[in-house]
Amino acid sequence: MSKKTTAERIAKMTFGSIYPHYLNRLERNGRTKEELNQVIEWLTGYDEDTLQAIIANKVTFDTFYGEAELNPNARLIKGVVCGYRIEDIDDPLIKKARYLDKLVDELAKGRKMEKILRKEKK
Repeated sequence: MSKKTTAERIAKMTFGSIYPHYLNRLERNGRTKEELNQVIEWLTGYDEDTLQAIIANKVTFDTFYGEAELNPNARLIKGVVCGYRIEDIDDPLIKKARYLDKLVDELAKGRKMEKILRKEKK
């Protein structure tokens, strides 16, 4: 599958179709909805009420990330997720989607929240 096709597919997916998968994975690993929402808010700026509206209105990933106030420290998210090294992804939408995938992955693996919510080193 070409990168363009993948980007187009991701752009048209609704955030609400993926959110339950994130939540199920985390709850199976002893994490909570509140922790998931905290990670999403850190990355995108969306609070819980806004997230619920996004889910209810079937907002696509294109709009979800297009209107998000991405955390400036999101660029500190590095590593491999879904078989791709995040820092090597060129497409901005795919990169943002993988940022969230990586944060959810770290949460599911039991990483401490203060490590997940990257801070600039001084």
